[in-house]
Amino acid sequence: MEQKQIKKNIENILENSHVGTMATVNNDKPHSRYMTFFHEGLQLYTVTDKETEKIDDINANPHTHILLGYEGDGFGDEYVEYEGKVSINESEEMKEKLWNKNMEEWFDGPEDPNYLVLEIEPTQISLLNKKGTEPQILEM
Repeated sequence: MEQKQIKKNIENILENSHVGTMATVNNDKPHSRYMTFFHEGLQLYTVTDKETEKIDDINANPHTHILLGYEGDGFGDEYVEYEGKVSINESEEMKEKLWNKNMEEWFDGPEDPNYLVLEIEPTQISLLNKKGTEPQILEM
């Protein structure tokens, strides 16, 4: 599959799949949790509370591994595997853009000092599990 098609398939999954797992390193061991993701192009974003263990993990080791897109229908579901580096995006514009009413359960609003945006810069993205094909790696 050519790079253009791999990228198109990845973007389609990102457009249609928002909940996935995000792994960080905690005490030299992987720790995964479900997160809701947003994207601009291939850049991923997710929000969190600054008082969470994942922030300590990221400060100690900014590398992450994310899985998105598996629908649970069985063998052959296409999904993406992200390897990336996490940073905190402090842009008021991005906080406002990602804000939605569902977050009111945890935050007072986009100006809440505990509301953080995590930005994931991909270092490698793989397209996996398409029936009959090998994993496809998007060249970064």
